[in-house]
Amino acid sequence: MDRISCLGFSNMVGKNLLMNRTRIDFSKLTKEVKICSLLSGVDMKIKNIQLKSIEARRFINPNERPQQIRIDHNSTISQMTDINENEAVIEFQYIASYGPIGMIKLEGSLYYEGDDAKKITNEWRTTHKMPDQIASQIHTAVMHACVPEAVSIAKDLGLPPPIPLPQVRLGTTTPKKGQMGPEVA
Repeated sequence: MDRISCLGFSNMVGKNLLMNRTRIDFSKLTKEVKICSLLSGVDMKIKNIQLKSIEARRFINPNERPQQIRIDHNSTISQMTDINENEAVIEFQYIASYGPIGMIKLEGSLYYEGDDAKKITNEWRTTHKMPDQIASQIHTAVMHACVPEAVSIAKDLGLPPPIPLPQVRLGTTTPKKGQMGPEVA
């Protein structure tokens, strides 16, 4: 069974993020994520996800509220270095872009453990590509670490959260055409 164990980062940002550009050192902030994949048949570990810096900015006045806001998420691997045959350090960058309204940028690193760590690192250095399943798991771990932090930072800056919030609808008894209800056994 795929297993992703993510503990939330404590909100060390507090109310220090106002309306200006801010960078915070998170060198002591760590967490461990273990991912076991049956799909790829590879038992790999992603551990010690560390945020190294946070940069956040609101470009417009808080009183200005645009009607439509598009929020783009981007996770990028900026560097891969092998430690030994089975371990590599991966540096990453996560950006939540609010277009002309603002942005949140998190940078950090993680340790990757797997039987093919050196091979993947060498392939990444030459082509900047890696196997899809491993890349998917690494980017998923990065998103699981960064999105909760981005939600907190967005709140401090007065930006909408970078994830859609669930909508609660009360009083509707019949599902609309094409809408399925929960299955009850």
